[in-house]
Amino acid sequence: MAVSLVVLVLLIIFFIQNQDMVAVRFLGWEGSLAQGVAFFIAAVGGGILVAIAGGARILQLRRNERRRRKSTDA
Repeated sequence: MAVSLVVLVLLIIFFIQNQDMVAVRFLGWEGSLAQGVAFFIAAVGGGILVAIAGGARILQLRRNERRRRKSTDA
């Protein structure tokens, strides 16, 4: 609980210190955001991509292990 509160406070400080507006262009979309928000969105997006890749790798390893056990049991 205390750790999440500290992380939340640090995020709030980050957003407050990075309020300069920046132009953002992505796949034909254009807009402007506060710099801190843009960084946060990019970090969350990167985390999601890493989680998807990690999940796919775990599923691959489980499938391979299941196949290996089937071939040894037979």
